[in-house]
Amino acid sequence: MTASLAAPAHAQQRPQALGTFQEWTAATYMEGGRKVCYAFTRASKSEGAGSRQNVMLTVTHRPQGRDQVALRAGYSYARNADVSVSVGGTELDFYTAQDNAFAREGAKAVATFRGGASAVAKGQGPQGRGTATDTFSLSGFSAAYDAISKECPAGRR
Repeated sequence: MTASLAAPAHAQQRPQALGTFQEWTAATYMEGGRKVCYAFTRASKSEGAGSRQNVMLTVTHRPQGRDQVALRAGYSYARNADVSVSVGGTELDFYTAQDNAFAREGAKAVATFRGGASAVAKGQGPQGRGTATDTFSLSGFSAAYDAISKECPAGRR
C-alpha cells in the first residue's frame, strides 16, 4: 500500500486518513461542506487491457448515499459494457460509466466483501476488445468499512 490516499478527482480538500487496515485504507474528505468517507484497495493483480495504473476498488459513504461500490479499471469501458465481480461463489453485477464500474447493489456487495478473501473483477477491455481481469484482496475490508461507517454514521446529513 502506498502512503497516498486515492481521493476522487472532485475532492475539495486533501483527504484525511482514518487508518490502514491490512490491504485497505480508509479516509475522509469534504465535498460541498459535507463529509464523505471512503475505503479503498488497489488491485493485487491485473491482467489484460495492457498497462494500467491506479486500478482500485472503493466503497464510499456520502450524505445522500451509502455503500457506493466502485471499481476503477484504468481505461475507459466501451458503452454499455458489463463487469462482474466474483467473491467466492457469489457474482456481483456492475454497470459502467467511462473508466468506472459501479455495483448495482452496493449493500449486497459490502455484505459479500465482508465474508470473502478476494474479489475478482472481469470486464471487456478497452474499445470492447479482450477481457480485463483484476484481483483485489479483501483482507482488512471489514475493519476499513467499520472505520468509515463510524466516521460517517447512517442518518447524518
